[in-house]
Amino acid sequence: MKIAVITPVSHLDGIIQLLVTKSEELYFREESSKEQVRNLLLKRNIDTIVCNPNQQTYKIDEELLQGTNVNLINTCSTGMNHIDVEYCKKQNIKILSLTKDYELIKQLPSTSELAFGLMMSLLRSIPQSKQHVSEYNWDYVPFIGREVKSLTIGIVGYGRLGKMMHDYCKAFGANVKVYDPYKREDMDDAFLLNTYCELTTMFEQCDVISLHVHVTPETKYMINKELLGYSKKSPYIINTSRGEIVNEKDIVEALENKVISGYGADVVENEFDDLQASPIIQAMNQGENIIVTPHTGGMTIEGQTRAYKWAINKL
Repeated sequence: MKIAVITPVSHLDGIIQLLVTKSEELYFREESSKEQVRNLLLKRNIDTIVCNPNQQTYKIDEELLQGTNVNLINTCSTGMNHIDVEYCKKQNIKILSLTKDYELIKQLPSTSELAFGLMMSLLRSIPQSKQHVSEYNWDYVPFIGREVKSLTIGIVGYGRLGKMMHDYCKAFGANVKVYDPYKREDMDDAFLLNTYCELTTMFEQCDVISLHVHVTPETKYMINKELLGYSKKSPYIINTSRGEIVNEKDIVEALENKVISGYGADVVENEFDDLQASPIIQAMNQGENIIVTPHTGGMTIEGQTRAYKWAINKL
């Protein structure tokens, strides 16, 4: 097996040694351009790519793969929006991901922890406070925040990460509401009565709404101007799912019109395109109450080490 690793792994204990045991030839191109990686694939007759979307600045697609010997892509992630899946199917290129490795992913709380951190950063104005003090100011009045236990928090998507976020918020004393039509059959009567609510009701009642869903035709742009219009408490929106879950222009408009109070995201739409064109990043740079992190949800030493070992052992 000739493997090209196009994601950083040197910081993870034991991963390089494990890759050595799986490979006939092994090449690392974690900071290379798309063109440089393509040249490697062609020159060295690479048949296997090991990747992760978080470091990648380009898509694994026809432009990269055409004419190469690649027949296997192993992504150490549950998401696959960094890969042109349809092209790979047509070319019989196998994709290994962690999407259905439930035994593993139930051990990975990193993304839900970040969602909680983004929520706290917005509720307590942490980035603004840091900037304020860095300019040698010392006034707490602009940064008076909210207590979690006084809030009603909505969770959209009650899978692994949604359940974790639900538990974190409950542990802090919040009133938590959940929306997930696909999980209703797993909920008991008490949960359905006291916790479950419809999406429009969630926007009417909640102070914070956190998104934990996959991108599907049903969920793409599900958070849009019409739904945001139901907001009665100017909620904070947290998105650690995918940028395409929200209509980003509608989010910016809602912030400008005070329909929502803030937006915390670990994702933007079109992460592999020109980020200067992102309406979310533009609005953040223009002073709107937005926090964006560069898709770091799964980026903990513990989580990455577990995920990479699991993924590489599938080779």
